[in-house]
Amino acid sequence: MIEATRETVCAIIPAHDEERFIGNVVRGVRPYVKQVIVIDDHSLDKTGSAASAAGALVLRHPKRRGKGAAIKSGLKRAAQEDLEFFLFLDGDGQHDPDEIPKFFAKAAASEAALIIGNRMMDVSPMPWIRRWTNRFMSWQIGNLCQCELPDSQCGYRMAHRGLLPLLLRSSDGFAFETESLVLTVRAGFSVDFVRVRTIYRAEQSKIRPARDTLGYVRVLARNLRVGRQAWSYTGYQLPTPEGSRFIGQQ
Repeated sequence: MIEATRETVCAIIPAHDEERFIGNVVRGVRPYVKQVIVIDDHSLDKTGSAASAAGALVLRHPKRRGKGAAIKSGLKRAAQEDLEFFLFLDGDGQHDPDEIPKFFAKAAASEAALIIGNRMMDVSPMPWIRRWTNRFMSWQIGNLCQCELPDSQCGYRMAHRGLLPLLLRSSDGFAFETESLVLTVRAGFSVDFVRVRTIYRAEQSKIRPARDTLGYVRVLARNLRVGRQAWSYTGYQLPTPEGSRFIGQQ
C-alpha cells in the first residue's frame, strides 16, 4: 500500500459558521498535506472567504445539508485527484494539526484502512457530558461491531481511498462518523486508533441533541438489520472478515 505522506493525502474539513477558527485550522494543516478542501455548509458568516484566504479550496453548499453531506461533497472533489488518503478534521480548532504525523506513522505501522483519533486516554479537558456520551456511544457501537472501540465518535481520522464507496454511503448528518466506522468494520477492513488531544473552548456545540440523537438511533437500527456484506473495491486489497484488526493506540 502506498504510504501516507504529504504528497498522498488530502485534508477534508466540513465547516459551518467557523469564521473565527477556520483560517488558523487551514494554515495549520497545509504543511502536512498536498491539498486542503473546506466545505462551507451554508455558513452565515465569512467562513468560506477566510478558508480561501488561508489557502484552501472551498466548496459551498447553497443550503445547510449536514456534516456528513459536507464531508461527502469534499470526498467527491478529492476523488478527482490522484491521492491515496483522506484526512478528516473539524473546522473549529478542536483538533491539533501538529498531530497529523501520528496518523501517517500509524498507517505505515498497521496498514489499517481507517485510522481514528482516540481522545479518551486523557479526558480531563473534556466536558463531562461529552465524556459520558463518547463512552456510551463507543460501548454501543463496539457491541454492534463485536469489538472494543475506545473512541467511536472522534471526527479526527484518516481513511484510505479504497473506503470511498463506503464513505459515500454513510449518514449525511453528525452520525457520519458512527456509520462509516460500522460499515468499515462490517466490510472487513482494518481499523486502528492513535492517541490525540482535543481542544475544548466555551463555544456551543454544533450538535443538535434531539435531531442528531434520532440520527444515531436510525443508524444503529439500520445496521442492526443488515448483516455483514461482501465488499470488493478497486485500489485496495480487501482482507477477509477474520483479518479485521483493532490495534492498540500509541
